[in-house]
Amino acid sequence: MKIKYYRYNSFTIENKKVKIVIDPGRDLLWYKLNSLIPRPEWEGVTHILVTHGDPDHFVFTVPMAKKSKAQVICHEELAEDIASEKIDSVRSIDVGEVIDLKDFQVKGLKVVHGPLEAKLLFGLVDIKAEKQVHSHGTIKLLFGLIKLEKDDIDFARGSMGFKITIDNKIIVNLGDSLPQKEWEGLEPDILMIPIGGGMSMDQEEALEAVRSMAPKKVIPCHYNNDLLWQRNFYPADDQLFKREVEKMGIECTIMEYGDEIEV
Repeated sequence: MKIKYYRYNSFTIENKKVKIVIDPGRDLLWYKLNSLIPRPEWEGVTHILVTHGDPDHFVFTVPMAKKSKAQVICHEELAEDIASEKIDSVRSIDVGEVIDLKDFQVKGLKVVHGPLEAKLLFGLVDIKAEKQVHSHGTIKLLFGLIKLEKDDIDFARGSMGFKITIDNKIIVNLGDSLPQKEWEGLEPDILMIPIGGGMSMDQEEALEAVRSMAPKKVIPCHYNNDLLWQRNFYPADDQLFKREVEKMGIECTIMEYGDEIEV
């Protein structure tokens, strides 16, 4: 089985029978805004798992599903929108629910998306968004002289983590999440965990989560990404994180864009 990484939280998991995509999102660098997963890699995709509706996780779900005829699995908040785009196969999943497919199994995990806080252009643009019952967003321009607010914005919809059982291995992907006590004792073979802070765990929180879950291998993700014209948004020291994980006796693999590993 092969796992390939495309930055942010975009992965492919492939064996001889299935090709699973996690979070076919958009590169948020202002002069790119293209698919994180190159279009030639869309060929042969059988399943698409979406952790939530933010653009770096969700935007290319519909085009990829239309091209590949893949089945989409996501929270019901997103499932209706995807089905309305005339996608052939969409299945909703909730926390604790298990979907048994022919060649692998998926279980929904509880996650809680953190708030978005971004200051760009030396504070000239200040963006905040938070997920409550309904999402609420604020944009301040010119150090607060202009303030725009809106409810029910398209932020963190359908947040969901996944426990994937395939080829006698357990893979856990947590999307964008703050730490949750429900993860304790999961003991996956492979843990894909965000470490960049902000909307998700920072390095210290991620290390505590690793201790509580006791995985065999850790792949850090969703850090040093781009946002519009800002490079390395939500920065993290992946080498330091790797050293701390290895002190626990756990393997840690740092993957760059396009890297592939066999598991």
